[in-house]
Amino acid sequence: MEIQINPDSTDPIYLQIIYSIKLQVATGQLKPGEQLPTVRQLATDLRINPNTVARAYDALDTEGVISTQRGRGTYIREHPDDAYLARVRQDQLKAMMANVINKALSLGYPTEQIKEVFEEELTQWVRQRQSTDSSHATRLAGPNANLALQKDEFE
Repeated sequence: MEIQINPDSTDPIYLQIIYSIKLQVATGQLKPGEQLPTVRQLATDLRINPNTVARAYDALDTEGVISTQRGRGTYIREHPDDAYLARVRQDQLKAMMANVINKALSLGYPTEQIKEVFEEELTQWVRQRQSTDSSHATRLAGPNANLALQKDEFE
């Protein structure tokens, strides 16, 4: 398990730990039943106060992400289903967006400009992705691929 703390983040450290663990669960980097480091060990690794890690673990336990078993350790719960993982991923996306928006606002950008730049960047990314995907498909399909693509456009 790898957790990195960003001291420049507007999020408190305990929330960064929560977000990181949830993201690793959602992406499969942390598997159900996998043991997490002890509070003391993670605090030592991250060079933070053990109370901060305990606060994050308590919140994750309350949310049902982890299970703390006295004398045995802390584990990722066995239940993560698709709906739960989708919710965690959505929460992560919102947290990332909030971080970017807060940073931009703190630098003095107006909300309308932030929105415009985001939409432009997303549109550009989608175009590049489609272009890359279609050129990759063309290379895989050979010289007749463009004919098939053109035919599909008219049907």
